[in-house]
Amino acid sequence: MSSSEVECGPSFPELIRRKRDGGQLSKQEIGAFMRGITSGSIQEGQIGAMLMAIWQKGMVAEETVALTQEMMHSGEVLQWPKAWDGLVVDKHSTGGVGDKISLSLAPALAACGVKVPMISGRGLAHTGGTLDKLESIPGFTVTQPVEKIRQILEDVGCCIVGQTETLVPADRVMYALRDATSTVDSLPLITGSILSKKGAEGLNALVLDVKFGKAALYKDLDSARGLAQSMVTVGNGMGIRTGAVLSRMDAPIGRMVGNTLEVCEALECLKGQGPDDLEELVKSLGGYLLWMSGRTASLEQGQEALAKVLHNGAALQKFEAMLQAQGVSADIARSLCSSQCDYFLHLKPAEHKTELTAQSDGTVVDIDGMVLAQVLHALGAGRTKAGEPINHSVGAELLVILGQKVKKGEPWLRIHYDSPAPNAKQHSDLQAALLVGKADSYLASPRVAEFILPPKM
Repeated sequence: MSSSEVECGPSFPELIRRKRDGGQLSKQEIGAFMRGITSGSIQEGQIGAMLMAIWQKGMVAEETVALTQEMMHSGEVLQWPKAWDGLVVDKHSTGGVGDKISLSLAPALAACGVKVPMISGRGLAHTGGTLDKLESIPGFTVTQPVEKIRQILEDVGCCIVGQTETLVPADRVMYALRDATSTVDSLPLITGSILSKKGAEGLNALVLDVKFGKAALYKDLDSARGLAQSMVTVGNGMGIRTGAVLSRMDAPIGRMVGNTLEVCEALECLKGQGPDDLEELVKSLGGYLLWMSGRTASLEQGQEALAKVLHNGAALQKFEAMLQAQGVSADIARSLCSSQCDYFLHLKPAEHKTELTAQSDGTVVDIDGMVLAQVLHALGAGRTKAGEPINHSVGAELLVILGQKVKKGEPWLRIHYDSPAPNAKQHSDLQAALLVGKADSYLASPRVAEFILPPKM
């Protein structure tokens, strides 16, 4: 197929022109365009022009469903045994600070009897990546062939792996060009990128954790709701039971930020001793999936099931089994999951620690997670470009929580670092991230602001 013909239909330039002028593309035309991308028969400039036309003019729901399905079918779509029908579920997060939810959620769901083939990503900019967190555990291998993924799901019930080369190749091309053409923030393109990868997992149910706030991609609830509704519509249009949770992302989730430290906190959650807000999110997202997949009769029953496995050791056992299945030695896996483990016997600690103290008496009203993430990124915890190395040991411990009373001079933050040390500006920025005020100026809010239901629920 030449770059000027779309399988005897309109040429690629004609399709670009129609979308540029606000027209609608058919499923067949979108499919031909996707095949042009994966075969290399369409020029990079034409792909960029189409991305910009979509960014400018948008897509109706039918187009976005077609775009997502064609992206999904550009590569392998995972197939599961017939006995798993209705049981294959996953979660996607738009990213935040201290977001270690997946590490506790996947094994907790497996303990509730569903299958979780969680294909995750790496951190970029201020957001952390689930794969980076797990790779701070010696021996953990995120690259697994499809046959091994299927075996781990059979034996354990959950795995957390990176995207394989055979899944959604069209997205890899489009994702790189979206960055180069400033079309990253297009609703149809975001929806297509996320849901094509989740669709390729062969899911029956999907919950989306769409975050909003100072430390999120979307700063306000309305913008987050727009993305969530788009993805819920398209996900269900693809035949995946899809719902969304809108969650607040201002202060970091839990008390730990940074790859190694977040593994420690996820383990505490799996031992029934995690911070309240982390457990709230795990129960809300997991309970929603159990309800959508028909495992429980209500959202509340789903949340109760998650709470039970977090507190009776069942989720922890699944995590230990997953660690061993993905390359961690039995001794290390067993030790990390023991009740009295010193995590730093196995996880590499940072060389240095420094504490910051409160500058006044009062109540902790806010902790700006974005500022914290940006400083830790500069200290080596994050990457600016894909493929860059990171320092898993760099991180921060919050020594106070929202609503807590503090006194001037009391430590509120502990930074874990190697080299460089935090400079004067970073120290100042971190101090400014803590807002201390009067008790009546703090209004407690749950992490979960809203549930967006799939149709007919």
